[in-house]
Amino acid sequence: MRKIVDPPAPPPAVRLVVVGTEHEGQRLDNFLLRVCKGVPKSHVYKAIRDGQVRVNKGRSRADVRLASGDSVRIPPLRLPAPGAAAPVPPADFPVLYEDAHLLVIDKPAGVAVHGGSGVSFGVIEQLRAARPAERLLELAHRLDRETSGVLMVARSRKALVALHDMMRESRGRKHYLALVVGDWVNDRQHIRLPLLKYLTPDGERRVRVDALGKPAHTIVTLQRRYAGRYSLVGAELRTGRTHQIRVHLAAQGHPIAGDEKYGPDAVRAALAAQGFRRMFLHAHRLEIPHPVSGEPLVFESPLPPACRALLDQLEHARP
Repeated sequence: MRKIVDPPAPPPAVRLVVVGTEHEGQRLDNFLLRVCKGVPKSHVYKAIRDGQVRVNKGRSRADVRLASGDSVRIPPLRLPAPGAAAPVPPADFPVLYEDAHLLVIDKPAGVAVHGGSGVSFGVIEQLRAARPAERLLELAHRLDRETSGVLMVARSRKALVALHDMMRESRGRKHYLALVVGDWVNDRQHIRLPLLKYLTPDGERRVRVDALGKPAHTIVTLQRRYAGRYSLVGAELRTGRTHQIRVHLAAQGHPIAGDEKYGPDAVRAALAAQGFRRMFLHAHRLEIPHPVSGEPLVFESPLPPACRALLDQLEHARP
């Protein structure tokens, strides 16, 4: 019997891709990650650094903004076979608002907003897998993996550029709820402490208060005290630095309950024994103009059941 052997797959080849209007203003690295689905990020960035990726025949940086009509040379990166099953499981998330330019969802805790840093996929990749007909789905801002609540996704290039401008200029009002360790004293407090990003010896990203850091401003309001053990506070971001609320609250001596980076292990273990296994930080309200029409918008996400259950336990606990 003759053995039938399938011919080997052709090696990947150089591609020239013309940037469409829907990708006007997008960063080169984000454009490549979208076009080269399935290719590891490290391979994409290495190709850019080595000059294998060209924009209009010239070398380019990862952060360069593309224009409609630009020609992008993509080197032979090994891509998934056509028709292969998508490596990312599609997922739907509770929708708080949706129109032609904007999608606002209620992100659960424990899910990263995007892949990378040891996470193979996140919310945005799962949304793209669940909505394959969408021409564009891009994060307008970010939430930490363990933070739940309001998350905006742009559905048009015009909306994405406008939303990024709003976030950069701190337009709009972002309100969070956090349960902190200890008895918060002030009814309303402005925290203005500069924040600096750094890497731990094992390569983990962290943030600390440092005079060399970037300015950061958080407004904290007391919501309720729980027998001197915990306090529920509201936190409004006036700037949008990495881990800003977490580090600002910890710097006041009141870390967020369940925070594995900036909070005490003993508190996290005690809460886990009560059945609470997350960080108590929730993006519960966002006020922002519509990125295209300018219409005032307000999005709200209620506290998740796990957070409500913990507050109920604390409410009825003996002093």
